[in-house]
Amino acid sequence: MKRLSSIILVTLVVVTGCTKGFLDINKDPNNPSTASLNLLLTGAEQGLAYDMGFTNDARGARGLTEVLSVYVHQIVVREDQDQYGATGSQFDINNAWSDFYSSQTVSGLPDYIGMLENVNVLITQATANGYRHYAGIGKLLKAYGFSQFVDAFADVPFSEANQFASNGVRYPKYDKGADIYKQLFPLIDAAIADLQAPNGLLEPGKDDLFYGGDVKKWIRFANSLKLKLYNQVRLVQDVSGPVSQLVSGGNLISQTSEGFMLKYGSQVAPDDRNPGFSEYYATQKSHYISPWFYEIMKGYNPRLFTGIKDPRIPYYFYNQNSKAGGSQNPTEYRDSAFISIYFGSTGTNRNASQDNSMTVFGLYPVGGRYDVGDAITVTAGSGTGAAPLRLLTYADVLYIEAELINAGALAGDARQKLSDAIDESFKQVDFVANLAKGAQNVPTIVGTGATNYRNSILGVYDGRASAKDKLEVIVTQKWIQAFGFSGDAYSDYRRTGFPILFNPNDPTMAPGGFAQPPLLGNPTLPPPQAKVPVALGRNYPLSLPWPNVDIQVNPNAPAQKRPDVTPVFWDK
Repeated sequence: MKRLSSIILVTLVVVTGCTKGFLDINKDPNNPSTASLNLLLTGAEQGLAYDMGFTNDARGARGLTEVLSVYVHQIVVREDQDQYGATGSQFDINNAWSDFYSSQTVSGLPDYIGMLENVNVLITQATANGYRHYAGIGKLLKAYGFSQFVDAFADVPFSEANQFASNGVRYPKYDKGADIYKQLFPLIDAAIADLQAPNGLLEPGKDDLFYGGDVKKWIRFANSLKLKLYNQVRLVQDVSGPVSQLVSGGNLISQTSEGFMLKYGSQVAPDDRNPGFSEYYATQKSHYISPWFYEIMKGYNPRLFTGIKDPRIPYYFYNQNSKAGGSQNPTEYRDSAFISIYFGSTGTNRNASQDNSMTVFGLYPVGGRYDVGDAITVTAGSGTGAAPLRLLTYADVLYIEAELINAGALAGDARQKLSDAIDESFKQVDFVANLAKGAQNVPTIVGTGATNYRNSILGVYDGRASAKDKLEVIVTQKWIQAFGFSGDAYSDYRRTGFPILFNPNDPTMAPGGFAQPPLLGNPTLPPPQAKVPVALGRNYPLSLPWPNVDIQVNPNAPAQKRPDVTPVFWDK
């Protein structure tokens, strides 16, 4: 699919001529221009995915998951976000923000413009011409995008964003997150009304990268998005009425293929692959699998799921090293073939290059390689990159329902919903594998192993007495299945305190400031494997810092925040 070729043409709608940087969120009124709806839709959807996922700067993809996957301890990097150190100058934060709001081409990347500008023009043109299904999709993209930006940054420009052409607003104010959320629900309702309208002369089809123009699936997504947002705010308002109505209405995402996922392909030129797959052909690899995440899935964690090995491991991670093989350089964390580094490490081996030895993304998160133990050094040909970006899936909906039932906001059986959610999480792995495996021989994961795992997790759930303790099981399972997109996991942790994350300052996790890798984990050296010094000098960030690309030039922007004391409105 030549998606990026199409996106290049979308720049017809964009004009330059305003102040450089984030303030370019406005069109030049002296140079009106239009683009076809199909190009606008494709550009908007690709832009949303680029803002949410992993980063591949060469493609213009600079996503928030690049930072948030570290903050939820799925990935470890040797960059600012280690030890929660991302500031307003952090590359991915700045660029995700400016790419979301910008109304002109990103410097040096003529194939990409701001998502919001594409959406606004899409809605305006579609509404003016009576193409209501296009307008409805645009409104949902806008609602989803702003919900994620509020969840990440707290307060953001909304009411005055991209209003220069229409209202002369060059420097937009920052709206309160709570005020923005209140406007998202009627925006979603307006989108549903548009999508329920009769077909127009022009209908979305292949230009719709999410649902191929299937308006029924878009309506299911719209209702599921409302359910998600109500769950997000359940600690600050009573949501029992609307969530009960949504669930009883039965028009939610209800099967794997209905998930809100941008389906990447395997095309190299123009590049159509999942941006996270760029790790496979990068000159220097940077994404280490978090040992905390890995150990929970292996059943090593002494507090949760102890002794329960997750069958998804070979789908999630790929070991370039063999079980007994020597590594490229001395390792910091090793468990047989698995090689990584610790979050917050100050150890001597932290910065040693392991490009050819480290464990990398597998098939499920980015379309990489399924691990059969062949231990090859990965290249661009080691996978397809065709794994979708999973933004809101059927599994997510089931976990949300389980949480709402557990909290008493929805009638039902939380245990059964959790069981269904775990089963669906495994079906989702098979769904992604079928899209992304290419020529690889990948076994089906749904079966006895998955069933036994689910039953073991339900046994843990049954052993928990309080609703809070049961919630930990629900949210931790949701966190595991979300690998590849970390926006909602970041929100879940701040809302619920789960999953429990690695804390270098916790003496039960790092006694005396040292983390202990598996004692017998390094077969090339005499045991025990050496302890690793770890440190954490910052509190957990309750929101992301505002990007310098805006606050340094926008007189209506607030002063820079302290992320550790600036929560999102729903975080109580």
